[in-house]
Amino acid sequence: MTRRNPLAIIVYAPALVDNDGRSLTIVQGMERAFPGLRLEWRLSKEGQPLPLPQRDAWLREETRKGRLPLVCNGDERLPVMISGLQILASQAPGGQPMLDVHAELPLDETVLGVSVNVLEGVAEGAQAFWGHATPFRAGVEISRQTIDPVHKPGIPPRGLPALKFAVKIGAPEIPQRLGWINYWSPAAAHAIGFPDPTRDAELLSRARRTATGGWLVQLTEAPLDLDNPAHLDALLRAYERFPAIGGRARP
Repeated sequence: MTRRNPLAIIVYAPALVDNDGRSLTIVQGMERAFPGLRLEWRLSKEGQPLPLPQRDAWLREETRKGRLPLVCNGDERLPVMISGLQILASQAPGGQPMLDVHAELPLDETVLGVSVNVLEGVAEGAQAFWGHATPFRAGVEISRQTIDPVHKPGIPPRGLPALKFAVKIGAPEIPQRLGWINYWSPAAAHAIGFPDPTRDAELLSRARRTATGGWLVQLTEAPLDLDNPAHLDALLRAYERFPAIGGRARP
């Protein structure tokens, strides 16, 4: 189960700059949120884990090249990994370059117990605009909501709303989609109109603030499974509540 349907964490943040300390902060934030986790390995060209005895110095040097290189826990049985790539301004919302951070963890009981904290550690470390933690299978279906008449025609699955390509969304703080556990920075929460005490009571029951004033909002108690009608309904209701997500309409 864990290998076929891992928990994927994705956050979008301002692009890395010279001597940017966020690569190390992201990795350390993930480690603090997951007791016992040490991301002190990299992968060879053949995909074999190689130890990083000077991990922090190596990360700082790699960041000067404008990227967050892949680091992992070195456990091929229960792999945990994180990396980041730059998104060009020409492909990003609002015409601003961005950092796209991806992490992957086995979807087991241990990870379920720390998933909110791990998303928070990664997102706050990256100074992210927004992000989410979503089981891989549900994330694949959600990604199919993003369509375009020319470049990616089609119909979103399961009656979910169509979402715009990132480049057609007006500002980087507007979330491009929803996930199971959502991270919204203060700017993102303001952009979508969250929270409204009268309309968001259910979401607020599974939400909490972060140290920087952002929000962590969980759509369902159990990991999002779109084969579960109640989970699909929760996702549909969240999209209806926040029409700005995906560039569909103003809040």
